[in-house]
Amino acid sequence: MKMGIPGFEPSFLVGIDMVRQAHGARLAALVGRRLTGFALVRFAEDGDPYADCPVVLDFEGVQVEICHWKFDELSIGWDTISTSAAITGWEESGLTPEWSHRDERLEPFVGRKLRDVALLERRPEPAQPRPGRRDGHGGVRLRRHKPAHRQRHGREQHRDRCGPA
Repeated sequence: MKMGIPGFEPSFLVGIDMVRQAHGARLAALVGRRLTGFALVRFAEDGDPYADCPVVLDFEGVQVEICHWKFDELSIGWDTISTSAAITGWEESGLTPEWSHRDERLEPFVGRKLRDVALLERRPEPAQPRPGRRDGHGGVRLRRHKPAHRQRHGREQHRDRCGPA
């Protein structure tokens, strides 16, 4: 699952403990840095974002690449993706994915310092069993100033939410 993105080598983890163990210290080290840029994949034909691709956030030269897959798998990469490189291999789909550095949800946070990072895990209500699925899904919350930007995955669809943390 490289999606034609040069440098993208996802390593999906399941569960908040695994993510914390693998990336907790590096995520915590981002606190105090300013968000200086971001990129996400959009389709050239209609401008819609492609939810299964990573979102790339740049914090003063430290690049974190966050990607969700399935219901509860999270990959965090560091400084591996070049958003200036073309995304390839989509010719047969009739769609043209491309990196975009515009997004009304993220633009207000550029230039702001990161206040904290939290790993989030949502568990379904006991009355809502999900056969064949793990207990919950997770994400990363990056808070600059209120409102916060939450990147998470839910119900087979990637969601970016801005709002009070």
